[in-house]
Amino acid sequence: MQTYRAPLRDMRFVLNELLDVGTLSTLPGYEEATPDLIDAVIEEGARLCENTLLPLNRPADEEGCHYENGAVRTPRGYKDAYRRFVEAGWTGVTVAPDYGGQGLPELVSVVFDEMVCSTNLAFGVYPLLSKGAAALIGAHAADDLKETYLPRLADGSWSGTMCLTEPHCGTDLGQIRTRATPIGDDRYAVTGTKIFISAGEHDLTENIVHLVLARLPDAPPGVRGISLFLVPKRKTAPDGGAGPANGVRCGSIEKKMGIHGSATCVMHFEEAEGYLIGAPHQGLRCMFTMMNGARLGVGLQGLGLGETAYQSAAAYARERRQGRALKGAAEPDAAADPIVVHPDVRRMLLNARALNEGARALAYWVALQLDISHRHPDATVREDADELVQLMTPIIKAFFTDYGFEATNLAVQVHGGHGYIREHGMEQLVRDARISQIYEGANGIQALDLVGRKLPRRAGRFLRHFFHPAIAFVEANRDDPALEDIVGPVGKALEKLQAATLTVAQRGLGDPEEAGAAASDYLRMFGLVAVGYMWCQMARLAADKANGDAFYESKLKTARFYVQKILPDTAGLFLKIMAGKSTVMAHGAEEF
Repeated sequence: MQTYRAPLRDMRFVLNELLDVGTLSTLPGYEEATPDLIDAVIEEGARLCENTLLPLNRPADEEGCHYENGAVRTPRGYKDAYRRFVEAGWTGVTVAPDYGGQGLPELVSVVFDEMVCSTNLAFGVYPLLSKGAAALIGAHAADDLKETYLPRLADGSWSGTMCLTEPHCGTDLGQIRTRATPIGDDRYAVTGTKIFISAGEHDLTENIVHLVLARLPDAPPGVRGISLFLVPKRKTAPDGGAGPANGVRCGSIEKKMGIHGSATCVMHFEEAEGYLIGAPHQGLRCMFTMMNGARLGVGLQGLGLGETAYQSAAAYARERRQGRALKGAAEPDAAADPIVVHPDVRRMLLNARALNEGARALAYWVALQLDISHRHPDATVREDADELVQLMTPIIKAFFTDYGFEATNLAVQVHGGHGYIREHGMEQLVRDARISQIYEGANGIQALDLVGRKLPRRAGRFLRHFFHPAIAFVEANRDDPALEDIVGPVGKALEKLQAATLTVAQRGLGDPEEAGAAASDYLRMFGLVAVGYMWCQMARLAADKANGDAFYESKLKTARFYVQKILPDTAGLFLKIMAGKSTVMAHGAEEF
């Protein structure tokens, strides 16, 4: 069965000891976000996720969503769970108080989002999109649109979507054909078809706010001609509530490999009334506010499923008895020993655990930087934090979801044949995890974004925000006898990453295919080193506080496992990067 208890002790360690979350309350607007308040909020979130969302996960997967005559019904239990979710205020956690939200830091939302992803990923898709829609509207929409839509997104009575993909184009948004024609009074008639629209139609809210990319009549070709429109499912009534139906129709829902409780829709816009957000032809720039937030959210899906996979596999390994320990019977009076005694089972469990705990630290650190980029009074500090977030966003999205998928597969392997059947719930985790590597920009696209956009930006300035503190930490702690077997290997991997960065940058200048051929290996290498840097910092704290304390002793053991059994993968990735594009591009297209 799927086993999950929110890892509150580890979350608190990262928040309070590694990051000193108390600094959030020194930022303007976050004065009330004290460690005590954050801890209480997280505890309440854990109860909701464990007691309400987790029990629905497997039944909703088996039932799925229902489509009939343009209407979508979510699985049994979802409406009640959503009501509880809304009543507890979770839909407005980060929305500004001026619009009815709680105005809490992004870091708080990230911690809660991880727990939602761990317990019911399909359910979590609905509020994730609403959160992104609220952030986009808050950043780019006119005041009257903010006043109409943000309070209803904050209180959960309305929800949001992002509508980008069309039947003929996904990543290549320059091919978008959806049209928007002015009809007066700052209104537009939007016509076109969008596919793969998560939460495009459902029965959880009275209205759905679609954020749609489309072209104006005078639009230039390609991505330079894309504008962004707010298109509600129902028009706005005079009192500001949901009014008559708009020209928005769900044509069907997809039958998918996983996340069955999330409605993935084909949406038809038939002269639907909409409103321009931002300047004409600047829609993609506005949409990136939502897309980047969604990419961080999808990265948390990898972490969340990886945590549930680990906990479920560890519980099974402690109970399942097969064979004897290689050194002799661990429990001679029993018919067999629990499989947790076997080295290969421990290898699989520790792979998942070490990556989960390291990724959690990295995700929370980046979320803290996101809050700093929004609220710090010093413009230079805000800019530096924003650049670090931009650098790390593709890494978190791609690296977290790749390893999360690996973790769910390891959980199946630990369960053996029982992992392959539905009863234990491991195969659902695998199916649910697989989409996270594809949507919100396939992981190969994230790698291209990293090497093609983030590395060269401002002559490599983005990279300094990671490399400088990491190098400084390694230099300051390399010779500490308590940490040398942890910090030393990370320092060497960091040096290799710098060399790989220089090679990718130099080769890519002369031949973009060189950068493209190295991109995925480079992103994974960067992810492994970034998590290694987090483990160095956590090991520093644990070494100072261990003295027989089981939590800190275990941290040090896990840190050593990471640097000795996982981090060495960077050596192979380095060789792949240095090998260049020749073998990748040697075949002619006709040979495939």
